[in-house]
Amino acid sequence: MRVTLTVIAGPHTGRVFTFDEHETFLIGRSESAHFCLPEDRFFSRHHCLLEIAPPQIFLRDLGSTNGTFVNGLKVDAVHLKSGDRIQGGETVLEVEVMADPQPTQQVGQADFHSTMPSVITVECLNCGILAEAAASSPDSKLSYLCQDCRKRLREHPQPVPNYQMVKVLGQGGMGSVMLARSVADGRVVAIKTLLPEVAVSEQSLKRFMREIEVAASLQHPHIVSYIEHGTHNGIVYLVSEYVGGMDASKLAKSRGGKLHYKEVVSIIEQTLSALHFAHGLGFVHRDIKEQNILVDGTFPEYISKLTDFGLAKSYKQTGMSGVTMVGDVAGTIAYMPPEQVRDFKEVRPPSDIYAVGMTAYSLLTGMHPLNISPKAGISETVKAIFEKPMIPLSARNVEVPPSIASVIERSLSKQVEGRWNSAGEMREALLAASNG
Repeated sequence: MRVTLTVIAGPHTGRVFTFDEHETFLIGRSESAHFCLPEDRFFSRHHCLLEIAPPQIFLRDLGSTNGTFVNGLKVDAVHLKSGDRIQGGETVLEVEVMADPQPTQQVGQADFHSTMPSVITVECLNCGILAEAAASSPDSKLSYLCQDCRKRLREHPQPVPNYQMVKVLGQGGMGSVMLARSVADGRVVAIKTLLPEVAVSEQSLKRFMREIEVAASLQHPHIVSYIEHGTHNGIVYLVSEYVGGMDASKLAKSRGGKLHYKEVVSIIEQTLSALHFAHGLGFVHRDIKEQNILVDGTFPEYISKLTDFGLAKSYKQTGMSGVTMVGDVAGTIAYMPPEQVRDFKEVRPPSDIYAVGMTAYSLLTGMHPLNISPKAGISETVKAIFEKPMIPLSARNVEVPPSIASVIERSLSKQVEGRWNSAGEMREALLAASNG
């Protein structure tokens, strides 16, 4: 399916924007906006942001001065549907949701035409309750878990074939992580279960599995290795090596919220080593944060490993996540650089370098570099990412040597060209600063 935004009023009348997979769309007077309106004084620099995961569209006003209007009503956040009209100042955009073009046979030739999405009945694979979902055609086959079952399965994950469940290690937005043991050889493993947030097609599930297989090829001492993956009763599961210890976030919390700079250097340089290797093979992590760095052992013999490599991208781009900016929990985007918020789809290595800097800063100070409140919503967080300056590290932790602070702060430049050229270069600079 695809979503089209057509400008039907204002100086840009006639412009058309089309989306056929998970993307973001920023509107405002800023040059960084996808739809830049410098001549319309009623728009703020970063006015509103749309997240599009066809057929779903979600709009969030970014605290604009004059407001965003949908069908004449001022809104802060709203799901959009076909026919809705978005307005700010003189500019009006109309939303259209269409199914994928379907072939029709005419006399002497094959023709393609677009239609409205079909509304079909889907059955929860866990409890059997019926619901309606939009699909490309009336005969589409969709996998579906109802909201109640998703909540229940996140809290109490189901056993996975060929593995004995031991205990739940953690829960997140995508699902749960369990400690388990292989029935065949007794090996201790970690199993992540992923719960699709919306009804997804068989093609999307197959694409997700293909992408996971590609990511599984990454073999590095500081990257958690995959063992196998599959589906069971509508749940996607990923089996990986089990890393003892705890994630870096829990490690910092166990120390009162932050770590000594020597510990952080040890954890981050290993993370940068993993990234340098992965980036060289064309992989980008996209979701680096303390929770995705597992730390085993005791300092100075820490072994840290990156987990969930590429998982956020696959989960979003294959449509399993639906739209993600609906809630007010902004943790999933708080570590993203401006270019990643602006464009979910095209994320490159410099975005990972920025996120590593965010992670290092947080581990050293227990605070966010942009002075974002822990209770901040999506709008405040996005606005800060684009507009707020970084608080110098020295203002938050005077014990961190200036040379180390300088390395981390360079990675946090809002402009890509202001950051380190590579993860390897940042790692070398960090090690040199710590040994100086």
